[in-house]
Amino acid sequence: MKDHRKIVYLVVMFFASVIWFLVGCAEVKVKRLSDYNPPQWALKGSGAFGGDKKRVLYGVGIGSGIKDLSLLRQAADNRARNELAKILEVYTSSLMRDYAASTTAGDTDVRSDEQHIESAVKTITSATISGIEIVDHWEHPENGDLFSLARLDIETFKQNLEHVKELNKEVRDFIRENAERLQEKLEKEEQKR
Repeated sequence: MKDHRKIVYLVVMFFASVIWFLVGCAEVKVKRLSDYNPPQWALKGSGAFGGDKKRVLYGVGIGSGIKDLSLLRQAADNRARNELAKILEVYTSSLMRDYAASTTAGDTDVRSDEQHIESAVKTITSATISGIEIVDHWEHPENGDLFSLARLDIETFKQNLEHVKELNKEVRDFIRENAERLQEKLEKEEQKR
């Protein structure tokens, strides 16, 4: 009877070892955004995309973790508009604090890692940007994040700027020149790729 228990014990230990080995060797594949076949604009992010005959800027915003679909769309759309505003911004202040630590004691295989990152950005613009359109949305099929694509035609933006009466001529000229300069810079960067 003792031999029978010993054999059962050895068989159980053998299978437990095999399972432990297989689990330990299993590779955990981390999915990237590109694995979900999103539109190219969701992968590229904000900036100037090629292919438009007009000079156009795009902003990409992402809303996540919001159950209410209306609020999710509003958050993603507003973040896309904000990305365009950041491209044309006049003043930005930002603060980023980054802390990371890894501790080992005795056995180098046993360690404790910790990380804490904080980011605060304050953006101030001197004009309301009119002419921004939300032109597309894409929903992440697994986690429900909503991506929004905002579009701003530079020519329309410059025309709308002429109608803004609150701004004096110097501010209008400053914004117009910076919008054109930034567009040219983005086009040059895109050509390098």
